[in-house]
Amino acid sequence: MERSLSMELVRVTEAAALASARWMGRGLKNEADDAATTAMRNVLNTVPMRGTVVIGEGEMDEAPMLYIGEELGTGTGPEVDIAVDPVEGTAIVASGGWNALAVLAIADRGNLLHAPDMYMDKIAVGPEAVGQVDINAPVIDNLRAVAKAKNKDVEDVVATVLNRPRHEKIIHEIREAGARIKLINEGDVAGAINTAFDFTGVDILFGSGGAPEGVIAAVALKCLGGELQGKLLPQSEEEIERCKKMGVDYRKTLIMEDLVKGDDAIFAASGITDGELLKGVQYKGTYGTTHSLVMRAKSGTVRFIEGRHSLKKKPNLVMK
Repeated sequence: MERSLSMELVRVTEAAALASARWMGRGLKNEADDAATTAMRNVLNTVPMRGTVVIGEGEMDEAPMLYIGEELGTGTGPEVDIAVDPVEGTAIVASGGWNALAVLAIADRGNLLHAPDMYMDKIAVGPEAVGQVDINAPVIDNLRAVAKAKNKDVEDVVATVLNRPRHEKIIHEIREAGARIKLINEGDVAGAINTAFDFTGVDILFGSGGAPEGVIAAVALKCLGGELQGKLLPQSEEEIERCKKMGVDYRKTLIMEDLVKGDDAIFAASGITDGELLKGVQYKGTYGTTHSLVMRAKSGTVRFIEGRHSLKKKPNLVMK
């Protein structure tokens, strides 16, 4: 992939964030998602690439835009797989909460797992603990491994977990171990990425969330030298058949090379609402500001970008 694509992808997530943030706190999560999806698609079609959506808003009959199999880009440039989540945390935007992101990941054609839309059990860590955790091991063992890798006591480890009834056992085990917990209501892509940045104060992510989001998070962690392991959790015979149809072994423990192959991938995200990692969109009258992150696995480059955007020149971002 061309190095210049990194900055092109930031334009995409910036546009999605600016469009979605108009709906912050208005209780209308579908409208927030639709605005981001439209903006993201419009800008993606200006990017010099031959892209195919492998993780998107759904199948063609479920999503009019950014559907799985949709071809995007100018039709010139590298052939790439595209994974999108125009709003990672629609309910967060609707309530004006913390850590909503517009996210996008690409890799060379054929290198992203075509993850079915179902639950995935996940464990994620930053660079210090790579190779030290095992999704099949007890929670206490993984907490001890991370503590040792980061030269701290278990009591000082912070685990992040989606606040769901299905995670009661994990939460209990973390507390029994004496570690600390940061419960999040949505947004486990942000939760996974935060494990790789020391200033967020997060050491490890546990629990199940969406499988497509697991692949997107894996791309980010590949760029950062971190690690994500996953196990698909089909909830019905229909979901098992879907895995078989897609050629995905739902019984397999998925490691980084299963989730994103090769040595090159790019991840971009822009904050929609404020979070530990990125600031959210702010509107200043005639312009809006964005805070974004873009990373490339091949070079290991990580960039934080602050943008200022004229709102007068972007009438499509103004909510009617």
